[in-house]
Amino acid sequence: MSTRDFNEHSITDAVVERFADTPDPRLKQIMQALVRHAHAFVREVDMSQDEWIKAIGFLTRTGHITDDKRQEFILLSDTLGISMLVDAINHRMPEGATETTVLGPFYVQNPPLKPADADISGGEHGVPLYVTATIAAPDGMPLAGAHVDVWQSDEDGFYDVQKPGDDPNLRARFTADQNGKVSFWTIVPKFYPIPADGPVGDMLKATDRHPYRPAHIHFMIDHEGYETLVTHLFIEGDPYLDSDAVFGVKQSLIVSLEDGAGAPPAAANKPSGTIWKRLDHNFGLKPAL
Repeated sequence: MSTRDFNEHSITDAVVERFADTPDPRLKQIMQALVRHAHAFVREVDMSQDEWIKAIGFLTRTGHITDDKRQEFILLSDTLGISMLVDAINHRMPEGATETTVLGPFYVQNPPLKPADADISGGEHGVPLYVTATIAAPDGMPLAGAHVDVWQSDEDGFYDVQKPGDDPNLRARFTADQNGKVSFWTIVPKFYPIPADGPVGDMLKATDRHPYRPAHIHFMIDHEGYETLVTHLFIEGDPYLDSDAVFGVKQSLIVSLEDGAGAPPAAANKPSGTIWKRLDHNFGLKPAL
């Protein structure tokens, strides 16, 4: 086809053909599919020139607000359900393996390594929560030495990277003992809004969607010979379990907190009479192929 003969009906085939000689077959498949679906979208909505300019501006602002502490493109992917779709396609789990969910925009590489029963709350206000977790294979075999990264927001809904200073808080890495267990102190999480002061927040406002995520604690767990597990534990009874802004809730990841009985375990800094909660959970890792 002559490059002088493009029109709204023929241009898609012409652009797809331009990728015909892509050396990497997977890249070729992706680029050609992207062109076909993007062009079909533009035709379906009969996009105007002004709308196209606004879309370019939206993506530009998304890039400008992204930095080493905030990933607005991941947030956009999350709120469009794309992150969870990719997650579901790539994590078809066998029986006994814990389901996955989104990473979220606030994971930090190499969090501080903490010993068993460490308090990661950093003095933040909130109801103390004692967490014990067992890491195992789908058949129940404990996975000693598994690395367990945990992170969560404070009682006001902010992660440490959203606040002034560089000190990690409410995040840590633990190593599972010979029984595959880790334990630590934190605070009971609360629901919170995702960052809504940028282009993704503007999109939510314009479409009459709320920005809230139900209360949860993040976990990233890895062990040699197994797929890295990225998941959350959500708190039963939260008002946003059925309308999570990033579509991350799965029934199997909803947990109930128990009332702590007696003196808090392994916590000399928690005075007698402290009201506290506890959470016990078993995580199963999927064997790597």
